[in-house]
Amino acid sequence: MSDTSDSRRAVFGGGCFWCTEALFASLRGVHEVVPGYAGGQTANPSYDAVCSGATGHAEVIRVTFDPSQIAYTDLLTVFFGTHDATTKDRQGNDVGAQYRSIILYDSEEQKAQANKKISDLTLQGVKIVTEVKPLKEFYPAEEDHRGYYQKNTEQPYCQMVINPKLEKLKTQFNALLKNAQ
Repeated sequence: MSDTSDSRRAVFGGGCFWCTEALFASLRGVHEVVPGYAGGQTANPSYDAVCSGATGHAEVIRVTFDPSQIAYTDLLTVFFGTHDATTKDRQGNDVGAQYRSIILYDSEEQKAQANKKISDLTLQGVKIVTEVKPLKEFYPAEEDHRGYYQKNTEQPYCQMVINPKLEKLKTQFNALLKNAQ
């Protein structure tokens, strides 16, 4: 996909990238969601290397979106509303630093908006452990991880983990969906 001049990118890690890709791909104004790896120190990591914990990378998604259709702050709201940002290095049964909650910003504006959202949640009594770091490099995941949910909807993981998250997305964030009713 080629970016238009109005497109922006955001990088989030909220656990398994199969889940986050399926969620963010459902949002209006989102043109592309690419699962990948970021936040670590190893160049061109593989899925197996990231899962080993040795790379320092998290499973993340790179979201290309049109800010005239969906604001970065809306993406942050969905991000914090669809994963557990209070537990370090864990999302449900997925355990390890590769599943940590992380926002990788590429502008001072994104950094400020992410920190404000965390501050607002903290003021509400929520103890957020999400890392906010500059994006140094994004490494796309291997092809078999791209569009995983769409290709594997009958898999138990998709039915037991991703489907409930998609239902939550429809219930709590219906107005932000591509086919909002």
